[in-house]
Amino acid sequence: MSGSDKDAINARHRERTRKHKAAVDKRIAAATQDKGLLLVITGNGKGKSSSAFGMVARTLGYGHKAAVFQFIKGKEEVGERAFFARDSNMRWERCGEGFTWETQDRDRDIAAARAGWKKAKEALADRSIHLVVLDELTYLVTYRYLSVEEIMPAIHARPPMQHVVITGRAAHDTFIEAADTVSAIRDVKHAFRAGIRAQPGIDL
Repeated sequence: MSGSDKDAINARHRERTRKHKAAVDKRIAAATQDKGLLLVITGNGKGKSSSAFGMVARTLGYGHKAAVFQFIKGKEEVGERAFFARDSNMRWERCGEGFTWETQDRDRDIAAARAGWKKAKEALADRSIHLVVLDELTYLVTYRYLSVEEIMPAIHARPPMQHVVITGRAAHDTFIEAADTVSAIRDVKHAFRAGIRAQPGIDL
């Protein structure tokens, strides 16, 4: 490549990035509103809860309070809970007794879900909590343990600057419509289907 060709490529690159920066800066300048966000992380892929727990880490990093209510998968121990428990600003509630195929008792599962939701509603009314994670909440609606009509009033009535994250597959349309940000994680490939069990630090 000649020197003049390289100069031309660099010039085009500078012009593209200049325009890109100008467009991004304009969008940043236009975003002036502050509010408590409702985020929904759904889809069949791996990483929904992990994404939510990343936001927990950010919240704690700023010295704010966070609360996690872990439905359905609440029986198992996870590395995030063990780590975050060291922070006095962290509240972590395991609100389930495991997957439904483990308990095999619908009434017991419903009772556990409703007891957990009662605690979650208290957190949703607490102005001191910056972030509330409702992990696997979508399943409570799918399995008809709770209805969206029971859930949404508490979310809508929460303190103005409180952020909420809902995770789980097949998020109800009501959650998606109410959310400020929605991410759908797609399942492309998973080690478990190749006979590899859950790995500590990666899967739990």
